[in-house]
Amino acid sequence: MEYIVSDKVKTLKPSAIREIFKYAADPSVVSLSAGNPAPEAFPTKAIAEISAKILEENPIAALQYSVTEGYPPLRSAVWDYMKNKFGVGSEDDDIIITSGAQQVMDLYTKTTCNEGDTVICEAPSFIGSLNSFRSYNCRLCGIPLEHDGMNLEALEKALQTEKNVRFIYIIANFQNPSGVTTSFEKRKAIYELAKKYNVMILEDNPYGELRISGENVPCIKSIDTDGIVVYAGSFSKVLSPGMRLGYVIAPKPVIQKMVVCKQGEDVHTNSWAQMVAHKFMTEYDFEAHLAGLRDIYKKKADFCMDLLDKYLVPTGITYQRIEGGLFIWCKLPENAKISMPEFCKQAVLNKVCVVPGNAFLTDEAEQCSSFRINFSTPTDEQLEKGIRLLGKLAAEVL
Repeated sequence: MEYIVSDKVKTLKPSAIREIFKYAADPSVVSLSAGNPAPEAFPTKAIAEISAKILEENPIAALQYSVTEGYPPLRSAVWDYMKNKFGVGSEDDDIIITSGAQQVMDLYTKTTCNEGDTVICEAPSFIGSLNSFRSYNCRLCGIPLEHDGMNLEALEKALQTEKNVRFIYIIANFQNPSGVTTSFEKRKAIYELAKKYNVMILEDNPYGELRISGENVPCIKSIDTDGIVVYAGSFSKVLSPGMRLGYVIAPKPVIQKMVVCKQGEDVHTNSWAQMVAHKFMTEYDFEAHLAGLRDIYKKKADFCMDLLDKYLVPTGITYQRIEGGLFIWCKLPENAKISMPEFCKQAVLNKVCVVPGNAFLTDEAEQCSSFRINFSTPTDEQLEKGIRLLGKLAAEVL
């Protein structure tokens, strides 16, 4: 039997991160490759209490079909939270609850793009989103990241020369994988360029609540007076990734089409998870929970950066210090005589996993001298062992 694969899927490759997870399953290997929240960050007791109460008092609502747009009390709670805290959402916008923020990328691309249309992305960028765009045969145009966000000159050139640009995809806070936070000046400039060239912005903000130092920077959506920004949020990093809860706030005409697309994908997002999230936001101290998360990640991030200073920096590897999120982007020295894929392969053989930077590029064949470290998942002991092993390898091969 010859199995036919669609043109849209034929060119897709397995996620490099998921492939690395296969090695990470070996208990003798220290995994610095995952993007999972810290296990101690999950409010397990509260989720158990809320679940028991829901199943005792309102089980049918949790177990029955629901509306595609999302559980109305949760939609209302998220709307009020985003409006009051971040100034996101206007009378011309609407909100739907999605099966994780990843579904926002899929639904918006399906809603907006035809085959061959261009999506402008940061380079590097989140591989999950890049693969969503690729699955619709979009052309990806990567814009180099600087210490404070995309290179504006390169962005405007792309907007001038690329054909059928549909939107600019940006992770403005503690970007995955680079850890870069886009400055407010650049956020405003990106917004003005999008308006000038009549393209939309897809603002993905899964890590925004995880700031561990510095001042908060307003979301691009908070300055959107022209209806050109689609905002994707997530509960994965602040509550639980396994619950698969995200949301999108966007102009009403866009939301209407995304709802129709969602009906054909999964009908609606998990009802039980939505009810749990609603009660957690409204009946528990959500802000105190977020403050606790920031304490956890500050300690882990500071510890990780101290280890990098101790073990990697002396070998010539550099990194940019972060103000939040879950990732640190490390770069081999300019005179390194080993390729990044080979360095990561040697790291695995030495019992430590990191993700090669080329996995996050719009063209994975492009040369990249960086790799991503995740510090949220490993224990302190694993983190020290893993970075020490990386330092030993770097001293040998660089």
